[in-house]
Amino acid sequence: MLKILGKAASINVRKVLWCCDELGLPYAREDWGAGFRPTDTPAFLALNPNAMVPVIDDGGFVLWESNAILRYLAAQYGGAAIYPAAARERARIDQWLDWQACELNPAWRYAFMGLVRQSPAHQDAAQIAASAAAWARCMGILERQLAATGGHAAGAGFSLADIALGLSVNRWYATPLAHPDYPAVAAYFARLRDRAGFARHGCNGIA
Repeated sequence: MLKILGKAASINVRKVLWCCDELGLPYAREDWGAGFRPTDTPAFLALNPNAMVPVIDDGGFVLWESNAILRYLAAQYGGAAIYPAAARERARIDQWLDWQACELNPAWRYAFMGLVRQSPAHQDAAQIAASAAAWARCMGILERQLAATGGHAAGAGFSLADIALGLSVNRWYATPLAHPDYPAVAAYFARLRDRAGFARHGCNGIA
């Protein structure tokens, strides 16, 4: 059985759990990370040298990086409905998965750590404001994409990209800052909240 290492409250672990729900894929999960088993031990570092969750072990195949795990699970376990084999359809999904990791995540990190996690190292007001502005700019990009597709990030239908982006949108609304009026994002978030996988895993962490 697929083994998932990582605490269920982690946003990146929740991506993997939601994906498993969409695929109907059984798994066993072990608690690792802050508050549970430490990830800086030699045993864990042998699995992921970055000392971060999630990590999966699928019959001896070990993989880390949450978006890579999403791609692997969908490709390995019949996820063509959310991660098609056709190169252009898949590339569009990959584009938004990579954007979530490389553009959206860095934008929200300082504001989220300061406002939600109350991290003492993230309390500079100017940097919080800059992070919030960058976050809003990224959400504006998503707003325009959703307005164009009329449905989801990579097109009309739900895809793997919406798992990663849906959790980021959840974090956006859960953070106490000014939220511009983005009606397409709001409608998108309402659609995602109706999915069983989001209901089980979308809001069971600190944003």
